[in-house]
Amino acid sequence: MSRAGAKSVKFGLFGGARTSKTAPTGETGGMSGDSLNLNEYISYVLLAEELGFSNIFMVEHHFTGGGQVSCLIGLLTYLAARTTRIRLGTAVIVLPWHNPALLAESVATLDLLSGGRFDFGVGKGYKRQEFDCFAMAPEEAADRFEETLGFLRKALSSRERFSHQGKFWTFRDVVIEPEPVQTPHPPIWLGGGHPDALRRAATIADGWMGSGGSSNAEFARSVPIMRQNLEKAGRDPKKFPISKRVFLSVHERADVARAECNHWFTTVYHNPNGADASGVHGTPEQVRARLEELVAHGADHLLLNPVCRHAEQLEALAAIVGLS
Repeated sequence: MSRAGAKSVKFGLFGGARTSKTAPTGETGGMSGDSLNLNEYISYVLLAEELGFSNIFMVEHHFTGGGQVSCLIGLLTYLAARTTRIRLGTAVIVLPWHNPALLAESVATLDLLSGGRFDFGVGKGYKRQEFDCFAMAPEEAADRFEETLGFLRKALSSRERFSHQGKFWTFRDVVIEPEPVQTPHPPIWLGGGHPDALRRAATIADGWMGSGGSSNAEFARSVPIMRQNLEKAGRDPKKFPISKRVFLSVHERADVARAECNHWFTTVYHNPNGADASGVHGTPEQVRARLEELVAHGADHLLLNPVCRHAEQLEALAAIVGLS
């Protein structure tokens, strides 16, 4: 698949890992729908690389009670040693929860050990339970996010010592080691569909991800706004990746695929209409046509999130999008 006047579309995968075989109940938009058993997830990533997928992005969640692997950087560093080509990303690291200097060191180390294959997706968080467990007011999230992101952009690109005095953090005469491989720093990805989020991404990010929970129609409306913002910021839209996270199911029987997708949206997002509004489901031919619609809307990167039968789905998707 390719978009007229643009580079070929890249296909990545979204997910996470847990150590228990069953996910906790009652999760909304959390690990119950995003995460595979740890060994299954590792095999899933290795298969994705073998099939030619461009990257994987891991979700960050904490305190789920279901064995969630919450240290994304640690697991991605392990995967960096097990892979050679596939890019490794976060979607997203929730910046308010992290010490900026320690996070910068972890990111730089992962970028070094992966040979420059790290994509740094960041966000401000949304689950009150997680903020409560961190004894942190959700109302502080936006300010914490802005301060931490500003520090990280400077820390990961600076080779000289510097100091930082902010509302939440103070660092004196620091330099982040080791140096990351990618310059000026690993690509920073932002998400969110709010107009402020689109403006922020166009100004300071290196890529933008449309939420999987947002509808395909909402994505189509956001893309031209993003392009306008990029042009206002003096940036070339053709060099800025625009991605859409896609929950999907493919099956030779369209009714089976729709039922699988609908079950996922109903149990995880409590949205019985999500399968048709935000998901992609159907036969291989139908799924390909729906993915091509997203490409026509402006996606040059699709972050695929199979809702079940993961290894089987990977092989089917690779054939659908022309990877095999």
